[in-house]
Amino acid sequence: MSREETVKRIIAGGAVAVIRLADPGKLTKVAEAIHAGGISGIEITMTVPNAIKVIGEASREIGDYMNVGVGSVLNAETARMAIDAGARYVVSPIFKKEIVEVAHERDIPAIPGAFTPTEIQTAYEAGADIVKVFPADVVGMAFFRGVLAPMPHLKLMPTGGVTLKNAGEWLKSGACAVGVGSALLDRKAIDSGKYQVLTENAKIMMESIIRAWQEMKVA
Repeated sequence: MSREETVKRIIAGGAVAVIRLADPGKLTKVAEAIHAGGISGIEITMTVPNAIKVIGEASREIGDYMNVGVGSVLNAETARMAIDAGARYVVSPIFKKEIVEVAHERDIPAIPGAFTPTEIQTAYEAGADIVKVFPADVVGMAFFRGVLAPMPHLKLMPTGGVTLKNAGEWLKSGACAVGVGSALLDRKAIDSGKYQVLTENAKIMMESIIRAWQEMKVA
């Protein structure tokens, strides 16, 4: 899959689940549960124990139906190792040009983090395929509308502040997709093996996203 095709797949999916599991052995069941609820993208963060190994295993086990990426990438070498393990896109909470360059060398999308309009545009000019606005709850949806008014060429994805029921509102405010973690991945449910809770959470969020798409299409 080409870089452009992966970006289209991320946007078409509407949401990327940010995975921060203390027990990576539960990843497959978590992925299966949210996929049953309609989510097709996951971002396995480098804070997961043995993250590179986990990414490799996930790519082999669920990569045929889930779009597996790596998150919390802070340097080019980590990006390189994750891509070699099977990550299909690279997400970072920060912007470093070398991370974007490593990803593009392998025909992989780069989604760096940025916070201000200048940082966002700088990341875009460096080749960012999507810019992750983080932490988005600090600036809110009005920020997205404000930034996109003079810079409609940007593809922005909020992480932080996205809930099951407001995901669609973020899209209506201009986000191309959303990143969501704890609101979707109920830690108590995971710890107790109640994966159906995750499926229901995913369904609620996707209902919000689909409703927003329909409203935006009508408008």
